Amino acid sequence: MSRTAVVIGAGAAGILAAAALSRVVDQVVVLERDALPDGPENRRGVPQGRHAHLMMAGGLDAMDTLIPGTDMRKHLIASGAHEISLSRDMVVFTSGGWFHRWRHADPLIVTCSRALLDWAIRTAVLKSLGNIAIRQAKAVGLLGDSGRVRGVRIATVAPDTPFDAGFTAEYGLRLSADGGEADLYADFVVDASGRGSRIATWLGGLGITDIPERTLDSGLVNSTRLYRIPEGAESWPLTMIQPNPFTGGPARSGMIVPIEGRRWMVSLGGSRGGEPPKDPDAFLRYALDLPHPIVGRLIAGAEPLTDVFTSHSTSNARRYLERAAVWPENLVVLGDALATFNPLYGQGMSVAALGAQALARTVRQRWGSRGLARRVQREVATSVDAAWTLAVSSDVLYPHVIGGAPTAADRLAAQYTRRLTRSATGSYAAASALFDVTSMRSSALRLMRPGPLLAALTGPALPSLSGPPLTPAEHETLSGLIRTGQTGQGPQPPA
Repeated sequence: MSRTAVVIGAGAAGILAAAALSRVVDQVVVLERDALPDGPENRRGVPQGRHAHLMMAGGLDAMDTLIPGTDMRKHLIASGAHEISLSRDMVVFTSGGWFHRWRHADPLIVTCSRALLDWAIRTAVLKSLGNIAIRQAKAVGLLGDSGRVRGVRIATVAPDTPFDAGFTAEYGLRLSADGGEADLYADFVVDASGRGSRIATWLGGLGITDIPERTLDSGLVNSTRLYRIPEGAESWPLTMIQPNPFTGGPARSGMIVPIEGRRWMVSLGGSRGGEPPKDPDAFLRYALDLPHPIVGRLIAGAEPLTDVFTSHSTSNARRYLERAAVWPENLVVLGDALATFNPLYGQGMSVAALGAQALARTVRQRWGSRGLARRVQREVATSVDAAWTLAVSSDVLYPHVIGGAPTAADRLAAQYTRRLTRSATGSYAAASALFDVTSMRSSALRLMRPGPLLAALTGPALPSLSGPPLTPAEHETLSGLIRTGQTGQGPQPPA
């Protein structure tokens, strides 16, 4: 008798979950309510889709274990993405000052649009694994009880539209009386439906109501605009002005990320009381008024390609499913359906990949064993912990945050991070530890090793930088863009 798995959601988390299950079942059905584009195009069901996305080294490593015969870093770069060394190819202003740039290449990350990332992952998985099918339908509930999930209740996306006859026959769908809903039975179910998941409601329908949840909302607003990369700036490093949680004021940040199509994706972020604007002229002024104006200076002389897109879907939210007293067999929740993070930290996609890797590892080792789903859910929670701590321990410090005041542990973690970040401006031992954790190749315990601990105690070994660490060629490029911006239609950058 053949085994079937169902995955809810065809974003990166869902497709990678399908890849994880494809080796232990005969067929995987991925349910997606949106019509998927043929190429790397934005879709309405992804609220953060138009904003900056980074794929960290740990996430790339995880994808390589999930997709046989594919080097995802090379696949993404061949599709137009950019490879960035956090040590060498990043100009970043932090709460401790400017980071030096180091000669070391590792760790490497990949930058591109969310649309390209989703498309590249989907095409790689479908090409490599032949037992995965994507079907357009929406999940409306779980079949089974608190002891075991046996499938998914699904509905057609458009009212009065019957299910595809081939879909109905192939999977033996049991249609409702009016034909608008059907029961899709499966041996394993994964919810990877994203921020809008209704998993808490569905579990409640099975009698599971003891799921602790926490939401921490700094009121962050993201505003993003695409620009054409100016002539001569094709190799410009990733540029970031990080928010400072220690000023007592709102978080304010700016980032220039190179993406496919010879474009810069420029994202500005601000928490409650310091939100970035949607108006194009005000967008530039906001960038120029950041703690350092380099982002504004660069884009003042660049050609805008789009309007300004804003998003308020930025809160940190977590469902502690692993703590439920009872957990049904055959159900796992991954990705944003389990935990969402402030997108400023760029770790959500990599957390999803690591969760899928944990799923793959555990089902291969223990398929058919009692308590498999609970074991997977606990393994996945471990991959969430580091990113959650990083996001929440910083966001909780901003004014007017909703979701609780900082605890003693939050303040202790924040103070240590502050000292380590200050040291990292001129200490490779401190900087490399932060890069390893940020890139998700190491857990937060990496920050407590002797090297970074000593660096945090002694401070930076090199003198502080008075300005951004640019090469002579980059200084010349920036000067040219400043001159262009001063003669253009936008506000004049400060001297």
